[in-house]
Amino acid sequence: MRLFTALFTRLDQTTRTNAKVDALAGYFADAPETDRLWTIALLSGRRPKRAVTANLLREWAAERAAIPLWLFEESYPIVGDLAETIALVLPDATRASDHSLTHWITTIRALAPRDEADKRAAILDAWDQLDARERFVFNKLLTGGFRMGVSQKLMTRALSRATGIEEADLAHRLMGDWTPETTSFDALIRAHDPSVDLSRPYPFYLAYQLDEGPSSLDAPPGDWAAERKWDGIRGQLVLRGGAHFLWSRGEELMTDRFPEFARLVDFVPAGTVIDGEILAWRDEFPLSFNALQKRIGRKTVPKALLRDAPVILYAYDLLEWQGADIRDRPFAERRTLLDALVASVPPEAPLRVSPLLAFDTWDRLADIREGSRDFASEGIMLKRKSAPYRAGRKRGDWWKWKVDPLTIDAVMIYAQQGHGRRANLFTDFTFAVRDGDALVPFTKAYSGLTDAEFRKITAWVRRNTLERYGPVRAVKPHHVFEIAFEGIQESPRHKSGVALRFPRMARWRHDKPVAEANTLDDLRRMLAAYG
Repeated sequence: MRLFTALFTRLDQTTRTNAKVDALAGYFADAPETDRLWTIALLSGRRPKRAVTANLLREWAAERAAIPLWLFEESYPIVGDLAETIALVLPDATRASDHSLTHWITTIRALAPRDEADKRAAILDAWDQLDARERFVFNKLLTGGFRMGVSQKLMTRALSRATGIEEADLAHRLMGDWTPETTSFDALIRAHDPSVDLSRPYPFYLAYQLDEGPSSLDAPPGDWAAERKWDGIRGQLVLRGGAHFLWSRGEELMTDRFPEFARLVDFVPAGTVIDGEILAWRDEFPLSFNALQKRIGRKTVPKALLRDAPVILYAYDLLEWQGADIRDRPFAERRTLLDALVASVPPEAPLRVSPLLAFDTWDRLADIREGSRDFASEGIMLKRKSAPYRAGRKRGDWWKWKVDPLTIDAVMIYAQQGHGRRANLFTDFTFAVRDGDALVPFTKAYSGLTDAEFRKITAWVRRNTLERYGPVRAVKPHHVFEIAFEGIQESPRHKSGVALRFPRMARWRHDKPVAEANTLDDLRRMLAAYG
C-alpha cells in the first residue's frame, strides 16, 4: 500500500503529463504483479463496489475520533471530500503494517456479505494500521469514488514504456470483460490469448467538438464525408467464431441487453466488427433517447420492452472485415465495404447504415445541420475521407458539429455547496419555471458559470437563505439563469412532468426579473416540439 500511496501522491501533486508517465512507468516496473494488475484495473474504471454506506463511515469516523457527529458533518462540506475528511479527523495509527494494495482491495471486497458489526470492526482495524495518506487512499477505495487524475491513455503509455509493448497493442489487450479475479498480469499484458481475442473489441475513435464551424478546417469540403450525429448508445458489434458480442464505448459488455442482434450472426460473416449507434427504432425512424434509456442498465429485457423499444445498430464504420483489422485503411474505403455489407443484409435484420449527406459547400452543410432535430439527431459528424480509424480522441480527422442547444430562462430556488476545490462555494442549483403565481422545480444544474460568478452567487446565497434542508438551502426567488440543454422528454417522476438532457447554466440573466422567466406552458410546448 505504501508504494501505491506514493504513486497516488506523486500523481496528485503534478499536472505535467511527462511527470505522471514517469511515475506510472516506475511503479509498473517495481510493484508486485498483483498490485500492477489492480492499478491497471483502477485506472480503467474497474473499481471495487462500495460495501459500506457513507452514513456508517461518518458515524464510525466520528466515534473513533471522539467528536460529535454534528462536528464531523460541519467539517465535511468544508473539506469537500468524505475520504479526506475521515483521514483528517482520525487519531494517529497505533501500529504499522506493510500490506499490499491487493491485500486492502481484497479486504474491501470481502466486506459486502458481512454484517454491520463485522464491517465496523474490519474498517476500524484498517484505519488503526494505516498512516493518514494511506487512510485517504484506502477510504477512496472503500467509498467507491477512487480517481487518480490519469486517463487510461496515459496509463497505457506508461505501461508501454515499462513493458516494451506497443501502445496500440496494449490498448486492445486492456479492452474487454476482464477483472483482476479472472486474469493475471502475465496473461493480460504479456501473453497472447486467442480465446480472449474472440470477443475483444477495438479501442473507440472519438471526435473533437467543432466550435468555429467547418470553414476553420484545414481541407476543402470535397475531402470530407458527413453524416448525422445520432443520439443513442455508441457500440461495437463483434462477430467472430459464430458468436456475437456487443460493447459500449465504456467497455461494458451489453450483449444480453440487446438480444435482437443475435439474428445478425445469420447474415453477417464471422470476422466482422462494426462501429455504430444503438438506436430505438420504429417505422424506419429513430425513437427518442428516452425510449432507449428504459433498456439501459437491465440485465434481462422483458417482451413488452422488446416490443415497445426495438433497436437497430445504425452502422457508420467497419473495423474488421473477413477476420482482418482494416482500421489503417482510409475511411472512404472502409465505408464502401460497409455499404456493401449492409446492402446484403435483409431489411428485417436490425442493421442499417447511417446515410452520408450530400454537400458541396460549407454553407450547404450548415443548412443541413440546422434541420438536425427534424431527424432526431444532435448535429453533424465530419470525417476525413483519407483518415484511418484511430484509438481515442485524436484531433484533425473526426469532428462533431452539434446543433445549438435548446434554452429556457429559469429561476434559482435551491442551492447546495460543491465538492473538492469548490467545497466552499455554492455550485449546485435547482431551477424552477413559473406556473401562475407558483414556481415549479424542473431541473438541476451545476456547471456553466465562472469561478468569479460562483463566488458572487455564493455570497448572495448566504445572505438570502430562507430555509435549510440538510446541505440544501432554499433561497429567495430572485435570480434568473438561462439553462441550456440537449433534449427534453416526458417524465412522470418530476413534478414538472419533464426531464432535460445535459442541462447546464448558459448565462446569468441579470437583465431579467423573475416575472419574465419562462413558464411551465413554455416547457410543455418545447416537449411537444422536441420530445
